[in-house]
Parts: sequence; structure tokens; C-alpha cells
Amino acid sequence: MVIFMVPNKEILINKAMQATGLSDFGDEWFFPNIDVFIKSLNTQARLSSEGYFGAEQMIIGALINRLRHKNLIKMHPQILNEKVDVKGVLTGLPRTGSTMLHRMLASAPELTAVKWFEAQNYTPLEKEEYNNPSQRKDLAKVMLSFMLEKIPHLMSIHPMDIEQADEEVIILGQLFSSSMLESTYFVPDYANWLTNQNPDKSYSDLIEILQSLQWQDPSRKNKSWILKTPGHLMSLATVVKYFPKAKLIMTHRDPCSTVPSYCSMESALYKINTNNISDLDIGNYWLNRLSYWLDNFIKIRNSFPEDRFVDINYLDLVQTPQKIGTEVLKSIGIKDDYFTKEMMKNWINSNKRENRQKHNYKLSDYGLTDETISNKFKHYIKTYL
Repeated sequence: MVIFMVPNKEILINKAMQATGLSDFGDEWFFPNIDVFIKSLNTQARLSSEGYFGAEQMIIGALINRLRHKNLIKMHPQILNEKVDVKGVLTGLPRTGSTMLHRMLASAPELTAVKWFEAQNYTPLEKEEYNNPSQRKDLAKVMLSFMLEKIPHLMSIHPMDIEQADEEVIILGQLFSSSMLESTYFVPDYANWLTNQNPDKSYSDLIEILQSLQWQDPSRKNKSWILKTPGHLMSLATVVKYFPKAKLIMTHRDPCSTVPSYCSMESALYKINTNNISDLDIGNYWLNRLSYWLDNFIKIRNSFPEDRFVDINYLDLVQTPQKIGTEVLKSIGIKDDYFTKEMMKNWINSNKRENRQKHNYKLSDYGLTDETISNKFKHYIKTYL
């Protein structure tokens, strides 16, 4: 029987350096994270042979991005003069409408967001011309096609487009410091370890990457950023510290809907990499994990002034999206002029839920009941719903 193992960090670092001809990773603060992640991959993730290969390539790819990013900064130090203005940071449990709201807000002319293709490769490729990321877009199309081949119903769960706004959690994941990794691989030990680490350096590096993305794309000049990921629930104090002027926009939905919906998404994602994980395992893990994220967020939120936060109910968002979008824009100081309203209206009309296949899932598939979920999230439900 062949036993597959993700190689140790040093082997993967050498492969990344050989692929790029570069060797400067800058501050290597994230190297210990890789060690813990690899150990969890090899002992917990139950990876298939294809899963092991994919995990290895993901780590190498992240290291290559880091090497290229640091080299770009060396070649163009003026990148560090870019002023990053973050107007809003969206968060909340997954499956609460935050993706819809994020993309709708990002359509406003005064705002910008990380695009899906940029999140995958946030630094120009070796022979890429300035302000011409066509090679990265082509790579992103291949990646997305592979994902849809493996999970044909993925678009019904989480619609993706290489040009649309997406989560910076993907970038933070390439720094081995975000919920992206536990959402892609079943790695509880790594996830628990990461929870107890200081996220400051990952957010500091995120700002530097936003500076780079801003410099790479002149159309972003004078625009402000709108960020989004449920993973910010784990790092609220750090988000407030690094984005001191940003509003924290939190989307809310009944956990009896969000938890099984997210478990369905995780089931699809995990099974790209393993043939040996049950939906019951997934349900048990994510019920407790999402509850922990939310409890931690609420505890820290209570230590900050309420005027830092904007709360959005999912039902209001899906019933009157443009009204909610306009209210959020006003709260972050963005004009709701005719052009802005038309841009949001166009986005809404082009991205209607009924244009996608229905997302089907059942509580019982994951060993969950309405009562179990309601009890687990009773404080949250009482406070925000």
C-alpha cells in the first residue's frame, strides 16, 4: 500500500525557489504556520493521492506568490507609498448574504475589491506587462474550470467569476493564516492552533498586498476598498486596529439555514481532496466551529462602540437589495448618486438568484436538527435576529 505524505516545509520552499529563481521571502513569520498545517494535513485531512498532490502544489504556489511579491516590492519600492483606504469590512457567518452584498457594493464607482483572479495570484507573473494581467486571468479560468469539473453544482452554492469581487481570505490563506485552509482541508489541529496565534502580521502583509494591487491597476486610483470574509470573525480586534476608519458590516441570517448550507458547501470542497470524510463529521465540526467564531466575535464586539458596526438582516437584503446597498453606502460615506444607483441596479439584475440552480441540502444529512442549532446559537439569535 502506497502511503502519501505532504513533504516537509524545506522541500516545498526549495521547489518554490527553483521555480522562480528567487530566495527572499521577506519576514518569514509564517513559516511555523506551514509546519503546523503540513502536520495536520498528514495526520487528519484523510487526503486522497490527488488531494496530497493538490495540497503540495497549493503550498508551493503560495510560496511562489510570496517570493514574487517581495521581489516586486524591491523592483518598485514606490508601491509602499500607496495609500490604502478601507471604507468597510464585511463579515458574518458564511451563507448570510455577505457575498451578494460585497459584490453589489464593489460595483459602486468609488469602491474597489479584490477580484477572484487576483486572490489566486496577487502578484504579476514573470513576463507580465504592467496593467495587463491577462496571463493571470487565463490561469484563473483554468482553476475555476477544474473546480467546476470536480463540483458541478458549486455555482449553485457559491457563484464565482474571475472578474468579480471575492474574499481576501484567499490571500490570507496563502500566508497560512486564515480560515481558507480549514475550509479546504479537514485540519482541526491546525485550525485550533491558528486561533491562538496573533494575526497582526498577516493583516500587515495584507495591507502591503492591497498596496500592490492598487499600484498594479491604475483604474483603482482614488478608490476606496470594501473587504469581506467570514474569517474576520476570528480577528475582529486586529481588523479594527489595521482598518481604524472602516465600518464593520455584519450580515445576519438564521443559523438553522446558514449552518447546514455551509456544511453542504464544505462537503463539496472537502471531497475534492478526500474520499474518506463523512457528512456527519463535517456537521459536527462546523456546528462547533461556527459557534466558536461567532461567540468570539460577539465577545470582542462588545468592547467597541456600536457606531463602528452596521447590521444587515439577510431577509431584508434579498427582498430589497438596492435599498440595503444604498443604506450601507451612506453609512461608509459613499455618495448614492444616479450613477452609483445604476451600477448597483445593473449588478442586481445580472446576478439574480433565480438565474442559478437551486442549492439543495438537508439538516439530517449532517446529523443536525433545528433544535440543536438553535440551542447552540441562542445568544446570537436573541441578540441579532
